[in-house]
Amino acid sequence: MLAKIEQLLQEIDGLTAHSAEELEALRIKYLSKKGAINELMADFRSVPAEQKKEVGMKLNELKNKAQERIAALKEAFESQDNGTDGLDLTRTAYPVELGTRHPLSIVRNEIINIFSRLGFTIADGPEVEDDWHVFSSMNFPEDHPARDMQDTFFIESHPDILLRTHTSSVQSRVMEVSQPPIRVICPGRVYRNEAISYRAHCFFHQVEGLYIDKNVSFTDLKQVLLQFAQEMFGPETKIRLRPSYFPFTEPSAEMDISCDICGGKGCPFCKYTGWVEILGCGMVDPAVLEANGIDSKVYTGYAFGMGVERITNLKYKVKDLRMFSENDTRFLKEFEAAN
Repeated sequence: MLAKIEQLLQEIDGLTAHSAEELEALRIKYLSKKGAINELMADFRSVPAEQKKEVGMKLNELKNKAQERIAALKEAFESQDNGTDGLDLTRTAYPVELGTRHPLSIVRNEIINIFSRLGFTIADGPEVEDDWHVFSSMNFPEDHPARDMQDTFFIESHPDILLRTHTSSVQSRVMEVSQPPIRVICPGRVYRNEAISYRAHCFFHQVEGLYIDKNVSFTDLKQVLLQFAQEMFGPETKIRLRPSYFPFTEPSAEMDISCDICGGKGCPFCKYTGWVEILGCGMVDPAVLEANGIDSKVYTGYAFGMGVERITNLKYKVKDLRMFSENDTRFLKEFEAAN
């Protein structure tokens, strides 16, 4: 595989295009879903474990170089067009009304900003995934309910391919090609086969985090989550951790924050408990580390995951999840001041 990657690197260095059609053909050849680079990505699973890190780094270098080269060729074409062919001279002179950022984008960017200042980098991955990265590498047993059709969208013609149900698949991909220390957050859209209602949808957004290094403890996890909660909801915010269960962490917990409406005294929003659940977390199960090529006798880590819609609801008191995807401009205009 390394020889094939080196060959493609040399090809990409010499890429040229004399028309937009030629440029699009190059993009399809190298970067499309059925392109040469994606074919190598698909073959990555068969690479021996001792070569995964080297091959993974080369694959990333190849993909980045292809994207940069094609982008440079596209920019060269666009810079040559200095005419007025794309200028609409009949357009009104009145200012065009600007749109606003979506509330989910506002909150997602705020979450990313907080964790970036805590030393986390952003990792991304495909929304159409395979069983290994979504379930098996995350220590899901074969008979786990999340594998059933009622929760997951499977591709009918390819039973091993599905729409990811969580962004933990990105964590698996990061661990495959990296060695600790690893400190990443994984924002993205996920899919669940659920009935759509005011409190649930078939797609939503998550931000998951992963930190792996020597001597990482649950205390480290608690401190990071407390810092996040106070940055997001205010310095007076308190947190509590309740024991829970997730296949990929042990021990596991769900985290509540003190209700920012009643100050923890009890109200209808927090169901008179004074607490509101916002995320799940825990120490990475050693089986997950081993499955992804990391020595669990040397390294430990923690992981956490939260729904962006959940955090947005808490900040802006949006009671119906469906409003986030209806594109109602009246709803979006309410967030102009938050941009």
